[in-house]
Amino acid sequence: MQKSHLKSRRHLELLAPARNADFGIEAINHGADAVYIGGPAFGARAKAPNTVADIARLAKHAHRYHAEVFVALNTIFHDNELEGARELVYQLYDAGADALIVQDMGQLELDLPPFQLLASTQSDIRTVDKAVFLDQVGFSQIVLARELDLNTVKKVADATSCNLEFFIHGALCVAFSGQCFISHAHTGRSANRGECSQECRLPFTLEDQKGRIIGKDKHFLSMKDNDQSANLRALIQAGVSSFKIEGRYKDLPYVKNATAHYRELIDEILHDMPELAKSSSGHSTYTFTPQPEKTFNRSATDYFVNGRQADIGAFDTPKFSGEALGKVSKVAKDYIEVETEIELHNGDGVCFFDVHKELVGLRENTVEGKRLYPNEMPAGITRNMTVYRNRDHAFMRLLEKESAIRKIPVSMIFCETATGFALTVTDDDGFSATAICVAEKQPAQNLEKAQISLRENLSKLGGSDFVANDVTSDIKLDTSQIWFVPASIINSLRRDAIEQLQTTRDLGYQRPQRGKATEPPAIYPEDTLTYLANVYNQKARQFYQKHGVKVIAAAYEANKELDEVPLMITKHCLRFSHGLCPKEAKGVIGVQGTVTAEPMTLISGNDRYTLKFDCKPCEMHVMGQ
Repeated sequence: MQKSHLKSRRHLELLAPARNADFGIEAINHGADAVYIGGPAFGARAKAPNTVADIARLAKHAHRYHAEVFVALNTIFHDNELEGARELVYQLYDAGADALIVQDMGQLELDLPPFQLLASTQSDIRTVDKAVFLDQVGFSQIVLARELDLNTVKKVADATSCNLEFFIHGALCVAFSGQCFISHAHTGRSANRGECSQECRLPFTLEDQKGRIIGKDKHFLSMKDNDQSANLRALIQAGVSSFKIEGRYKDLPYVKNATAHYRELIDEILHDMPELAKSSSGHSTYTFTPQPEKTFNRSATDYFVNGRQADIGAFDTPKFSGEALGKVSKVAKDYIEVETEIELHNGDGVCFFDVHKELVGLRENTVEGKRLYPNEMPAGITRNMTVYRNRDHAFMRLLEKESAIRKIPVSMIFCETATGFALTVTDDDGFSATAICVAEKQPAQNLEKAQISLRENLSKLGGSDFVANDVTSDIKLDTSQIWFVPASIINSLRRDAIEQLQTTRDLGYQRPQRGKATEPPAIYPEDTLTYLANVYNQKARQFYQKHGVKVIAAAYEANKELDEVPLMITKHCLRFSHGLCPKEAKGVIGVQGTVTAEPMTLISGNDRYTLKFDCKPCEMHVMGQ
């Protein structure tokens, strides 16, 4: 039977990362509506490749719940890579993947299967005009820059018809995505080619224009991690429909924990707002209580969603320090004592900042109250130091096991026919199947016992994807009288109906189709492109020429004519974070005179980067050659 006609509603999508197929399967089990994963090549996370066969395995699992698999082919391509990329796209399509995540516009000039196209974060979508253009050239979903505030998100939503995707959790790149070249400049490894060396997580010394040291050995370009838990409803109201968790390099406990956390929050919103709908099937239950602070994070910020905040940097360390336990009260030969109200466990991981402000970690073999016995006593720990826990052993043990089950709710109607019995099973999406059997009808002697037995046997859905949550309300008996039905007949009817339902769902799943570009071709908002547009091949050049661009510079990685240029453009401002913002201090006169946006310098070893401040758009430019 075909899926019943459902009233069209706006669907919300929880989008989780998949380092590999197994991680993706667990993300689906823990409630993701879609996952994104890298293919064998051309992904912006070069260290997380996957075979086409693995992606096919992931897609088969995801489609059971009508969840989707997005494959990231979001690097920029050499001309000699385009044909290989095109062939790979066809293989991914045949494998059952649902969409491509794209940065290089040259891909739109290739002969591709009817894949849905998603604009990568590397596309640098910060303005309404850019979003409208990508909507008009056929992108079905675009991921907005992490730096946007709610007001700008709403303006984009009002001006476009495509789905809006927004990062809600995980690591924050300090630079506008796609606008960071510091890795390539320093190491030859291009972030736009999937090989970012994470220069931004290094320690730096910060100097003012006169060479005075403002800070030393601090991670001045390292951001706290994104956490939009408190802003989901506001983002929905602004027009976001896809909520993305960062982390294709993260471990499995992180993926499980973050996915389950946001699944619970979004389900609560869906319960309160019936005009919205979930974009996949089924409901996940967990063996643990999601706590995102327990897995890797650099503390939390909601970044610029509610405007510029004073404390968005993770300057002390780019590592995971965890939750503060308390201060050291005693250091003995083989143990330390910590004044804490938090219950600790054998095997916990704890850490502290030493006198050099470096994060030092240790594993606790045994815990006796507030007394911690590490596997090796650390050098440099003293009384009154603050100790943190960055591995809760008991919590991690829960995540290392099977920690979620995802089931699709069904209702059942058991009825009699002229020659026997029939069972109709209908799921939450309106898919339905009916199994019929020929059987002799025998009146039940014990009516109550027969009804209970019948319902209980029908509800035994075992290892299938389905569940009848309430044996009484979800299983209806539509018969002229109570019959005695042998368990073998019930089991056979149930198996047949469930197999048919699964087949019906499989046949009813439809991959989203590629959006259509407007005709005549949309005009790009600018007629001149600098190296910042990342045009790396002739197909990309043709694409922009077709859309009205007249002057097109080569991408940074191919441009031999650049002098000192911004290697990184960021909304993060070191003048602001040090109380030296001219806008904030307007009219304030200090010892050095009125505060102005004078350049600063970041120093790492022999490398020196001039920081220039463009106050009109409120940006910091990290300059270099």
